[in-house]
Amino acid sequence: MKHILVLILAFSSLSSLAQKNWINLFNGKDLKDWNIKISKHNYNENFGNTFYVQDGLMKVKYDGYENFDAQYGHIFYKKPFSYYLLKVEYRFVGEQAKGGQAWALRNSGAMLHCQDPATMLKNQDFPISIEGQFLGGNGKDERPTGNVCTPGTTIEIKDNLFTTHCLNSTSKTYHGDQWVTAEFLVLGDSVIKHIINKDTVLTYTKPKIGGGNVANFDTKAKEDGKRLTSGYISLQSESHPIEFKTVKLFDLQPYANDKKKLEKVLERLRKE
Repeated sequence: MKHILVLILAFSSLSSLAQKNWINLFNGKDLKDWNIKISKHNYNENFGNTFYVQDGLMKVKYDGYENFDAQYGHIFYKKPFSYYLLKVEYRFVGEQAKGGQAWALRNSGAMLHCQDPATMLKNQDFPISIEGQFLGGNGKDERPTGNVCTPGTTIEIKDNLFTTHCLNSTSKTYHGDQWVTAEFLVLGDSVIKHIINKDTVLTYTKPKIGGGNVANFDTKAKEDGKRLTSGYISLQSESHPIEFKTVKLFDLQPYANDKKKLEKVLERLRKE
């Protein structure tokens, strides 16, 4: 009986910790706690009201653009994180903005371990970061989501340096305007996993600053070879309208130095 009671108390304690450590990055009401950087515009200039909130959703639109003209945008949560599980529910809607690149059709993403947005130059296209890429199906072709791209960064796949810009995941294709749940398990600079609708579709390790695929950056912000142990989180505007319903994060930093406790918390999260 005593053993059972101990297990119940431990489970209850873990459940309480799990609830406490979830942070709703998006409050469903406004863009409080978020900062915006759109290429060709100043920091925190929300050009064309690109990012806005309506009906409890964070939305990305391009009504205020005459032509997209490579004005790639990112909206950043106010503080950086290191160890965490990020959960994002998204869907693509509507038509691509005029002037958007063909590759940007139904294309967006969650940028992980981003540089401080305040250090981005006016004409910089993407933050130095690791991109968890979102792709929507075009109605006919296979187009997996939950891929990885590396603007100004490098990663390793099975202990081998990955030098190509993007790598497809093993996810299925999601056509139409359906909601998709993407999760990203980020453990400092050790392991990052992409999870789509509860299925782990990509795993890689050792994110660092390096490589290319980012333009017009301040060289002081790009310290090639530097380990990416933490960074900001951002969501993209890449010319196709997208909506976000849930953006929340489970902070795993309190368990970073206790492997057994971390494994227990991750196991509980897998069952939620």
